[in-house]
Amino acid sequence: MGRGKLRIYLGAAPGVGKTYAMLSEAHRRVERGGDCVVGFVEHHGRPRTEVMLHGLEQVPRRTMSYRGADFPEMDVDAVLARGPAMALVDELAHTNVPGSRNAKRWQDVEELLRAGIDVVSTVNIQHLESLGDVVESITGVRQRETVPDEVVRRADQIELVDMSPQALRRRMAHGNVYASDKVDAALSNYFRPGNLTALRELALLWVADRVDEYLREYRGEHDIRSTWQARERIVVGLTGGPEGRTLIRRAARLAEKGAGGEVLAVYIAASDGLTSASPKELAVQRTLVEDLGGTFHHVIGDSVPDALLEFARGVNATQIVLGSSRRKAWQYVFGPGVGATVARDSGPDLDVHIVTHEEVAKGRGLPVARTAARLGRTRITAGWVVGVVLPVLLAVLLTHVDADLGLANDMLLFLSLTVAAALLGGLFPALASAAVGSLLLNYYFAPPLHRLTISDPKNVVAIAVFFGVAVSVASVVDLAARRTHQAARLRAESEILSFLAGSVLRGEHTLDALLERVRETFSMESVALLERASEVEPWKPAGSVGPSPAGRPEDADVDMPIGDHMALALSGRVLPAEDRRVLGAFAAQAAVVLDRQRLVGEAEEARRLAEGNRIRTALLAAVSHDLRTPLASIKASVSSLRSEDVDWSEEDRALLLEGIEEGADRLDHLVGNLLDMSRLQTGTVTPLIREIDLDEVVPMALGGVPEDTVVLDVPETLPMVAVDPGLLERTVANVVENAVKYSPLGEPVLVAASVLGDRVEVRVVDRGPGVPDEAKDRIFAPFQRHGDAPRGAGVGLGLAVARGFAEAMGGTLAAEDTPGGGLTMVLTLRAVTPDRAPHATADDAAGPDGAFGAFGADSPTRTERVDLDPIRQEAGPQ
Repeated sequence: MGRGKLRIYLGAAPGVGKTYAMLSEAHRRVERGGDCVVGFVEHHGRPRTEVMLHGLEQVPRRTMSYRGADFPEMDVDAVLARGPAMALVDELAHTNVPGSRNAKRWQDVEELLRAGIDVVSTVNIQHLESLGDVVESITGVRQRETVPDEVVRRADQIELVDMSPQALRRRMAHGNVYASDKVDAALSNYFRPGNLTALRELALLWVADRVDEYLREYRGEHDIRSTWQARERIVVGLTGGPEGRTLIRRAARLAEKGAGGEVLAVYIAASDGLTSASPKELAVQRTLVEDLGGTFHHVIGDSVPDALLEFARGVNATQIVLGSSRRKAWQYVFGPGVGATVARDSGPDLDVHIVTHEEVAKGRGLPVARTAARLGRTRITAGWVVGVVLPVLLAVLLTHVDADLGLANDMLLFLSLTVAAALLGGLFPALASAAVGSLLLNYYFAPPLHRLTISDPKNVVAIAVFFGVAVSVASVVDLAARRTHQAARLRAESEILSFLAGSVLRGEHTLDALLERVRETFSMESVALLERASEVEPWKPAGSVGPSPAGRPEDADVDMPIGDHMALALSGRVLPAEDRRVLGAFAAQAAVVLDRQRLVGEAEEARRLAEGNRIRTALLAAVSHDLRTPLASIKASVSSLRSEDVDWSEEDRALLLEGIEEGADRLDHLVGNLLDMSRLQTGTVTPLIREIDLDEVVPMALGGVPEDTVVLDVPETLPMVAVDPGLLERTVANVVENAVKYSPLGEPVLVAASVLGDRVEVRVVDRGPGVPDEAKDRIFAPFQRHGDAPRGAGVGLGLAVARGFAEAMGGTLAAEDTPGGGLTMVLTLRAVTPDRAPHATADDAAGPDGAFGAFGADSPTRTERVDLDPIRQEAGPQ
């Protein structure tokens, strides 16, 4: 039985209609008589999606128990036993309940595919593993539920379900995605227009790259060399001269005229093409093309026009931009030039633009001599014709023309043909020409005629000298051509190595970019950098590019050792020995880049340690000043009470004792914050996560502030949260104390809690002076106090500790403006709702930060807690 086919509906955000589109496809299959079942689809209370489930056979789900609660999961065995032609499996990135057959739902899908069952599934762009950092930078949310990119890339069909941000927000406002009480918070947080636009662009670009990959595979499988003008791809041919900047800008303007245009700048180092380039100028042009959104490529080729056209067709380019030649008029005797040759050979599928510039006809140096090596079949054939056929024709011509030129002149004519054969075809046609010419001179022009004997000894010497001179001239010409070829190749190699060394030393290459450059330069299918700890350890990839990279050096077509425990493995073809020198340089640079990346990691660790030292220095400064204030107050009060020469009244004693108590409380608070900050900096905070109600913790956190300064609104109907109670109490206490400190008299601070999707938000609202947008992040930095806070207001650790504790529990703490003036602190925590599966996907991200992950590998407390999800997956259409 063959493997089933996987079809994926990909969306940029929850609510765009992926599940609805999947169910619509299922109805079309069923109407055509197809065998289709629902393996797992959750409608999340969305009426239109629920209606689409009617009329479809649903395989009963399997109920899993976890921590006293029951959760529905897909029954893989039941689907396999049913054996349908196609199964619908929603939420590909879903994490299964612990104890399930597989940890992830995409692994369940793999089982169905191996059984020959076609599967239709859904996933959002933010669930792709490689895009986690990008999505976090856009939304501020770290995705915990992910699916490996390769799983999605292997899908037989990927269909983008697209919707504009305005349409999606309108759909949400109509209640088609989330319940009405969650819409406002969702629209003002995760579903902001900027977030949705960025995620949409990310999805469109990812799918476009996948389409390009499909297209390249299809063209390669069918050996299609012509260009398919799916979108404008403009290749810019660079010489390394100053005109390159003009060409790049011109190409960028051409690309802007069409949607999705792409610019690829290529410099080809060749033995008989463009002159040597300035590495500095190439670096400038590389930076320019990358600033304009293009890519830079550096390729070795024996013929610049051929290599340029090969590169352009390989990337499916539609246009080539070249500059007018810098050669002077007399230099055209050596050939038509690159531009004319490319325009002539480009064919009807490639447009060639010749752009004028200020360097036209100013000269480009002497042309490089042609090489004798790799001359091509045409020139070698011409060399044999001139060396073998033309001497025969010359002999026939001289014997039928009534002109006695003399043997010496006849020899010169034959010698000229030998030299021409050497210039055209190299050594062997020239040697053959010398031999044929000697025989013809002997037979037709040295007495006795028409016999291979020579009667006059002088003629013997003359013919022998002719043969020697012919062989010598042929050898010298061929040797000069070979030396020219070697010099040109060395020059090309030096250009590559110089550019490579410069870019690496400037830190412009990541390891993957360098390996891609190796693959591109040597026309390989894949390149991998392998390493191992010792001779007995298995090889492990430190980096790779291309499909199916070699796992061991012996499995590759070319391997280049780097020291004792590292090797560069290339797959695709066997390289000639002369290319290994350049490959060795690439290998050495790859090791340097790998070391650089690791040193960057170590530098980051050193930076973290330095930050810890800075914190400790600041801590000492705080101890020397801020901690001495309450100590001084306590000591003064105690000294006064112990004074025997003063008779204190009961009221005075009470005031002094109250001062001692207040100083001790303040001292305890400061020391606690300092110790907490130290624990956070050293990473020793280990939260003990358990499920509690907010109304058990939040009131306790308000004990340090006067009762009339805070208004508490924490409904009893809120779901439980998965937190460390002690850390939560300290977090809320610090935030509330900070709000009370800056809130004006008569304006109590509001502490309100609400549920939003699978998150619970605690908002601490004050009516104080507020904080500018540019300072909202700085107020969470250690030892920072905003504005003109008095020195006695604390050491500036309260909010830093609060955010650290919130993040340690898997939550977030952020600052927002209070409508009408003031500052609102938003503490977001994970909710626990027993009526839903213990996971959270990006489709649930209605909250400001979304809640992602319950049992993902990157969850710091996955054995301690369970995230329950009240909202999952897609909405139907409006």
